[in-house]
Amino acid sequence: MTVAAVGLRCPDHAGAQRKSQGLDIGGRAGRRVVMRAPQTRVGGTQALVTKILIGINVGIYLITVVQGAGLNNPGGSLFNKFILFGPFVAQGDWWRLITSAFLHAGLLHIGFNMLALWWFGAPVEEYLGRARYLLLYIVSGLAGAAGALIQSPTTPVVGASGAIFGILGAMLVIEYQATGRLGGNAMTLIVLNLGIGLFISNISLGGHIGGLIGGILGTLAFARFGKGHASYGRLGLTGVAGLLLIGVASVLIAYWQVKGYA
Repeated sequence: MTVAAVGLRCPDHAGAQRKSQGLDIGGRAGRRVVMRAPQTRVGGTQALVTKILIGINVGIYLITVVQGAGLNNPGGSLFNKFILFGPFVAQGDWWRLITSAFLHAGLLHIGFNMLALWWFGAPVEEYLGRARYLLLYIVSGLAGAAGALIQSPTTPVVGASGAIFGILGAMLVIEYQATGRLGGNAMTLIVLNLGIGLFISNISLGGHIGGLIGGILGTLAFARFGKGHASYGRLGLTGVAGLLLIGVASVLIAYWQVKGYA
């Protein structure tokens, strides 16, 4: 993913690593240099964390398929233990706030989510680095669970889409810091995917919005809320404190929403 004036583009289409000839207003030959942010090549670190996350999701899905009734009807003890359900959370099953992000309801569900995780997650991992990317993914998953419970505490919810929307939120912040525009590629992807949730049943729009908010706030914390750039530097105290605050707030909101359902 290359930062360009028009947004985030893949290196091949952005013309990265090459200079192009052109003419300025006076007719003189000039050179346009495409600038790239550090660690933008997926091949640099091979998006290791993204691959591991995809592997964990697929592995858990296969277990639930074996324990359940087939590829499009997963179930069993692991599924029941991990699923997000407000009354179970109210009884103290706090782990469901994150484990539900590793469950999927069918082959198309996990297929689309893992494809989105690779497309969006791999380049964002290269920008943020492995540690910050993984922490952002977890926090976005918690925020997505809180959003899902706000929308409907008694509706069972599964899926990695909350965390994936957190990645889209990170893309939005990265793109804005690079171009100064909000209406770029990341915003288009966010609007399109939120729109899908309005017209297709069995999609937790609250989970998507919650994850998106968590991802945006987490990436802003990495950037020290405008004092730095999300793509540079170490995790830092502000980043750690910001992620902790988002995660704790998500858990507290979730428990506040489900109280009385135990």
